[in-house]
Amino acid sequence: MASYKVEKSSVKVSWDEQPADLFKVGFGDPAQNDVIVRDAVKALDDLGELHGAMALINGPASLPAAAVLIHRLSHRYETIAVFDPKLSAYVVVIPHGNQWLLGDLIRMDNVKA
Repeated sequence: MASYKVEKSSVKVSWDEQPADLFKVGFGDPAQNDVIVRDAVKALDDLGELHGAMALINGPASLPAAAVLIHRLSHRYETIAVFDPKLSAYVVVIPHGNQWLLGDLIRMDNVKA
């Protein structure tokens, strides 16, 4: 088993039901961050072709794991948003397009399976 897991599902966001990919992430076998970052990238690569308008990331991550996930996904998605449990919302951290602004909140009730 790997030290880090990534699963992808398709969801719709907001009133206009914009398609997005939801990445559920989490730790696996105990390891240090040097191993975790490599396993995180491998888990993403194992998902196959990734691209789209928006990627949502939800789940526990160390700072190095979060950085590598966001970096890799930012080359493939127009907008990246990360879940903040304190806000019960996704926070837009990378907005390459015009639809979302840095810091915009996407509430959980606006994300549909």
